Order: sequence, then C-alpha cells, then structure tokens
Amino acid sequence: MTTDPLKLMALDEEDLAVISAHMQDAVFLSPDVSFSKVAGQLQLLTNRFVWEKKRGFFKKPERRRAALVFKRVTAVRSIGLERDDRDAVNNLLSIQFEKAGEGPEGSIVLTLSGGGEIVADVECIEALMSDLSGSWEARARPHHPR
Repeated sequence: MTTDPLKLMALDEEDLAVISAHMQDAVFLSPDVSFSKVAGQLQLLTNRFVWEKKRGFFKKPERRRAALVFKRVTAVRSIGLERDDRDAVNNLLSIQFEKAGEGPEGSIVLTLSGGGEIVADVECIEALMSDLSGSWEARARPHHPR
C-alpha cells in the first residue's frame, strides 16, 4: 500500500498535535535548520518516519523527505543542538505550544532526543508540514523503551 504525500497545516494546538504525531522520530542535521528573521520563518528539512502507513509482517518501515515550516516567528533559541557539528543527527520527539498569556502568542517547543530543544517564539500558531519526496526503506523502526 502506497500512501500519498502528506501536506498538513496547523493553526491551533489541536492541529499542531497532528503534525507532531506525523513528525515524531523525524531526523535532521543541524544545517537543515534555518531561521529568517526578516521573513519570520523557521524551517526544518527532515527525513520523517512514515507512521501513517499500515505495517505488516513483511512490510518494511519507510522514511520520506519532509519540510516543517513555522511562520510568524519572532525569535528562535536552542539547547543541545550542535550547530557546529554539521554531521550530528538530531531526532525530533515532539512539538508542543506554550501560551504566553491571554492572546495567541507563545512558544513552539520542538523536543529532541538527548534533552535538546528548539524554541520558536511566535505571534500565533501557523505551521506547515509537507512531504517533499517519495518513500525509501528505513533502516529500522524507531523504538521508545518505557
């Protein structure tokens, strides 16, 4: 069974949770993260795990190249992201929104394995996720011990 490329948009926390579920275990290199203050945009180019594809005993896990874009971003900071190590692989675990008051502004927190985080301060939630390529066989299925 082949799945069509995904194109998702988030304008609220519920939508963002859907994108987070599809982007769980996406991997990326530090050079694949870019922020344009002028455009107010944070972009990650990732190899996301295709969680939505049905799995069978003989079916292999897959990944796809995908872009994750956050708009209306005013500032970005990170912890545990090795910007100087261009070959370090980062694993995205979740995406969450933290409100900063009564209005729509707040911070989008991208949690990485190993305790890293990328935090984007935003005027409001406006996120886009889009597959950029077809699938290829993944080396393994992500595993999260309990």
